[in-house]
Amino acid sequence: MRMSKGVEWALHTLINLDVIGGGPMHSGRLAEAHGLSPSYLTKQLQQLAQAGLVSSVSGPHGGFRLARALEDITLLDVVEAIEGDVKAFHCTEIRCEGKIGALSPPPTRTCAVHAAMRRAEDAWRQALAAQTLAGIRADLNVTPAAARLVRKALD
Repeated sequence: MRMSKGVEWALHTLINLDVIGGGPMHSGRLAEAHGLSPSYLTKQLQQLAQAGLVSSVSGPHGGFRLARALEDITLLDVVEAIEGDVKAFHCTEIRCEGKIGALSPPPTRTCAVHAAMRRAEDAWRQALAAQTLAGIRADLNVTPAAARLVRKALD
């Protein structure tokens, strides 16, 4: 499965917002800090806002801020916010098509390929749901010096 760059951008942005105390931070500054397209990152932030992961603050010191603690945000939350919750595999019942389909009796069970792919995708989604952004931030081991660098990059 291939995910868009937006998932990576969203994950780093959420963690950076946490590093600076939750926000708010203007999307342009967040984009500039990583050399990203401001319009594309704003789109990701709007999708995160629709999913309730960030909120928008208006005004001269506004921007986006975390709407939930990193402990309450999973990788699955972010993937679904950016990519949607559409299943990756779509069975088209190819087993019923062409000469094989014409010569075979109609199926009475779920397609075994479909069932196997669904099990694999369900396991992937469960693994994403089990990983919080707080765990990722802990793995990053953001030292006070590193946090200062992130704040400086966002100034």
